[in-house]
Amino acid sequence: QVQLVQSGGGLVQPGGSLNLSCAASGSGLSDYAMGWYRQVPGPQREWVATINYHGVISYDPSVEGRFTISRDNAKNTMYLQMSSLTPEDTAVYYCYLDLVRTPRSWGQGTQVTVSS
Repeated sequence: QVQLVQSGGGLVQPGGSLNLSCAASGSGLSDYAMGWYRQVPGPQREWVATINYHGVISYDPSVEGRFTISRDNAKNTMYLQMSSLTPEDTAVYYCYLDLVRTPRSWGQGTQVTVSS
């Protein structure tokens, strides 16, 4: 079973930066993809970015050029560096991990608030 623990986030002014991290633990952690979703009040989560085990990255167009996803496979940890933040980036951010033949695992969520 995989566990994901998130850290980072908080309150920042528009134009500012924040960093998130997501640490994975458990058995069988190899060749897995990780990524981020975010959720504003409502049922739908919005995909933000994905990075596979070999470092192939994709971003939602709304964050490309402002957010940077990265990972350290030795530490089983993923990061999201967020810059040029706007109030529209305010959401609860969730990390996820996809492992073959295993249901998707989710982090506990962390609040990011962009406000003056």
